[in-house]
Amino acid sequence: MRTTIIPAQITTIEDKIAGSLSMNQILLMVAPVLWATLVYVVFIPQMKLSSYKMPLVLIISLVCFILALRIKEKIILEWVSILFKYKLRPRYYFFDKNTLCERQIDLPKIFDFEKVTKKIKSKNEEVAHDSLSIKDLIRLETFMNSGKTAINFNFKNKNI
Repeated sequence: MRTTIIPAQITTIEDKIAGSLSMNQILLMVAPVLWATLVYVVFIPQMKLSSYKMPLVLIISLVCFILALRIKEKIILEWVSILFKYKLRPRYYFFDKNTLCERQIDLPKIFDFEKVTKKIKSKNEEVAHDSLSIKDLIRLETFMNSGKTAINFNFKNKNI
């Protein structure tokens, strides 16, 4: 099977419909006819010629024919659209590395505290702070750090 490479210049050539006119130019030259029909039918007095309808049609016709002219192998409409895109471009770009755009966020689970908390009647028993020996404190620390148990502390005093 034969394969051929198509040069990029062939795909960028503008099609000529009639003579040296492209499709965009022909559409720009047909637009005043459609505008004139719309003005003639819709504006008051309908389906009659009046003095204010003719300038509307002539102004739109003149604008469309000027936009259909070519300068440096581009029609003026393309030049105008390039200028508008240039004027409407953003002027300042801000980069913030802390933005959340396109990032996966792992949010912690939010528990319903009304269901999780339980009120337990506390007894008036107090534990002496100095009653634990160093050996017991070490055993308690290894027990807490093992990860096998869950410990919940409830204090009577809110100052702690």
